[in-house]
Amino acid sequence: RVTKEVDSTSKEAKSFLKQQEKRQSAAPAAFPTVSGVKRPSGMSSLLGKIGSKKQKMSTLEKSKLDWENFKEEEGIVEELAIHNRGKDGYIERKAFLERVDHRQFEIERDIRLSRMKP
Repeated sequence: RVTKEVDSTSKEAKSFLKQQEKRQSAAPAAFPTVSGVKRPSGMSSLLGKIGSKKQKMSTLEKSKLDWENFKEEEGIVEELAIHNRGKDGYIERKAFLERVDHRQFEIERDIRLSRMKP
């Protein structure tokens, strides 16, 4: 069992609350019997069991959860954020490559336009 704390206004929390509401509304209505014990009826009982299956965690979700826990345990959250924003970070390299590509396109465009003029 995995527990995770999230902000109550987050998208994840809202989807969890919607799932809980669906489960409560999908629960079969049981009627008291003569002895006073509630027993679910046949077909609604089966549908309730089918609808209440536990959600399986995908490999991607599990990996993401493990990575988040590892970062917290090792205390490297801030260090990773600083590194990713730095010169050697993925985001900075990606932005650099985009700038180079755009600059190269402009140079090639200028050359093509200069050749077209008489």
